[in-house]
Amino acid sequence: MTETYETKIEQLRIIIGKIEDGNTSLDESMKLYEQGAVLVKQCETLLAEAELKITTLSRDA
Repeated sequence: MTETYETKIEQLRIIIGKIEDGNTSLDESMKLYEQGAVLVKQCETLLAEAELKITTLSRDA
């Protein structure tokens, strides 16, 4: 199942909350940061694809 942009953003919010809560160890924070970085890249890709599609559709209209 492909995750949506909104799902990825919600996962990022959860990760940020865990990092900011002060109860997460440094090692766990680093793992969460890495997961967040991957999610950010995936979101950027999804947004770029959406922008390209919109641009293409606008030209065809």
